[in-house]
Amino acid sequence: MTVTRNTAQRREVIRLLVRVQGFVSAQELHGLIVRDGGRIALATVYTQLKKLVESGEVDVVMTDRGESLFRRCVVDAHHHHLACRSCGAIVEVDTPELEKWSRDIAGRYGYQDLHHVLELNGICRECQTK
Repeated sequence: MTVTRNTAQRREVIRLLVRVQGFVSAQELHGLIVRDGGRIALATVYTQLKKLVESGEVDVVMTDRGESLFRRCVVDAHHHHLACRSCGAIVEVDTPELEKWSRDIAGRYGYQDLHHVLELNGICRECQTK
C-alpha cells in the first residue's frame, strides 16, 4: 500500500472538491484555487487528482470529448456512473450484476486482484424531452 503525504497542495485540492457541487475539470479546479488566492501549478493539480483517484477518494468520469472530470466521492463503496452527454448530469449506479460478471470473467481466465472502471453515457430523460 502506498502512503500518500498530506501536503498543503493535496489539502487545497480536497478543500475545493468538497466545496464544488458536481464534477469539475482539473483546469476549472485550478482556476478556483488561484481565484481564492492559492498558489499551485496546474501540473500539481493534475498530480494530486491522479493520486486521489488512485486512492478512491475522488471519482473521475470521461466526457465524450475525452476530458476527465473529477469530484469528491459521495459513495464510499465501489460504484459506476451513468453520464448524460448533453447536460453532464451524473447518476451513481449500483451494479451487482456487473460485479458478479467481472469476477466470473476474471476467474475463468485465472486473474486475481481485479480492478475495473465502467463508464456509461447517453442522453438523460430530461434532455430527451427538450
